[in-house]
Amino acid sequence: MLQNTDKTPINYTACCTLADLTHQHTIEAKKIKNAKRGDINFYLCDNIEFMKTKPDKYYDLAIVDPPYGKVAVFNNCQPLLRPNKRPQKYKTKDWDNTKPTNEYWEQLFRVSKNQIVWGGNYFTSNLPESRGWIYWDKDNGENNFSDGELAWTSFEKRLMSCKKNSKAETRGGKDRFHPTQKPVYLYRFCLLNYAEKGMKILDTNGGSMTIAKACDMEGFALDICEIDEEYYNNGLKAYDEYKRQTKLF
Repeated sequence: MLQNTDKTPINYTACCTLADLTHQHTIEAKKIKNAKRGDINFYLCDNIEFMKTKPDKYYDLAIVDPPYGKVAVFNNCQPLLRPNKRPQKYKTKDWDNTKPTNEYWEQLFRVSKNQIVWGGNYFTSNLPESRGWIYWDKDNGENNFSDGELAWTSFEKRLMSCKKNSKAETRGGKDRFHPTQKPVYLYRFCLLNYAEKGMKILDTNGGSMTIAKACDMEGFALDICEIDEEYYNNGLKAYDEYKRQTKLF
C-alpha cells in the first residue's frame, strides 16, 4: 500500500464512486484507486479507463500535457545541456515514446467542455483549428532549449503569452523529479485566464502534479491522473510538503 508523507495510509476508493453510477464501467476502470486531499483527487490509473467512468461533459475544463512522442530527441540533447551539472534526479523512461491514441482524444473531448493542451503543435491531426493559443516564454537565455512552448485551447480568445517574472518559481531545480515538469505559475496563469470559480478541472497526465498546487491556490476542484507509480508517489509527496509549508505560514 502506498503511504502519504505523514505515515497515515492513503484511503483508496474506486474512482466510480465519483462518477455517474448509471455509466458503464469496464473491469480495468474498477481497479482505479485514488488519494483525496480536500478538493484535489490524485488517481493512480490509466487515463482512458478513468475517463470512461465519467459522464459526458463532466469537467468544465481539461488542462493536459500529453506525451509528445519526442523522447529520443530530448534524450539525445541531454548531455549537451547539462555540462558540469549535478546528476538529474529523475530516471529516463519510455512514457514519451508514443503520442496519445485516438481513443484518448475521443474520451477527452467527451468528458470535458473546454480544453487546454500543452504541446498542441505536436497534435495538429487530432485538434481542430483554434486562434486561442497560449505561448509560454521560458526566458531560458542562451542554450539549446526551446525558447518556449505552445498550448492549444478550445477558447475563441486572442493568443496569450505567459512569462516568468522575477518572483515566480523555477521549473523545479535540484528538487525536480520529472523531466517535463511545468511550474505552478504557468498553471495559475491558465486557471486565472481560462477558468471560473466553481469549475471542475481535469488533468489526464499528472507528471510532477504541480497543477494540484495551482488548483489549491486558486480554489479549484481537480481530478488528476498519473499511470506511473513513481511519479504518483513523488507528486503526492511534493503536494503534501507544499501543504505543510503553507500551514506554517
